[in-house]
Amino acid sequence: MIGTVRSHGYCETVVSLDLNIVTGSDSDTPDWDELLKFIHKAFAYMEKLIDPPSSLHRMTAKNLCDKASKEILVLAYLRDTLVGCMFCRTESDCLCVGKVAVSPQHQGQGIGKKMFETAFELAKQHCLSELELETRVELTENHLTFANLGFVQTGTSAHEGYNQPTSIIMRASV
Repeated sequence: MIGTVRSHGYCETVVSLDLNIVTGSDSDTPDWDELLKFIHKAFAYMEKLIDPPSSLHRMTAKNLCDKASKEILVLAYLRDTLVGCMFCRTESDCLCVGKVAVSPQHQGQGIGKKMFETAFELAKQHCLSELELETRVELTENHLTFANLGFVQTGTSAHEGYNQPTSIIMRASV
């Protein structure tokens, strides 16, 4: 259950125990270089699992900043430590969720679930009835995690130059 909602300028903070979920853009936060390092660290485990390599390798701190200016950046802090992030993009029929990352030492503690609860609320605020995400076919543990959050596979996609699916598309009703 999400706790008290407090408004802070551009941002809305959802407080649950010591976990703060921040959405929106705040000119002082985040440090884009640090956020990029954080995502790289969270995605490191998949390096040897996925083909082709993650698009994260082509991203720069400026790319993240640009992405956040067009999408909704969701950040999770435990006390003052960044422990999770995701990007949400509104489409005509759904809220697309991507670059979901939880620090390796904080996985399994419900942080991802809280971020997805925030994404579901954002979808409702934008009058969207579904969330959508893509996950690599090789990341079967992620498929199970997303299924436990209510996502079901609705399709597949293939990266350029690949004849077989490289990603699965999953949706969840709000």
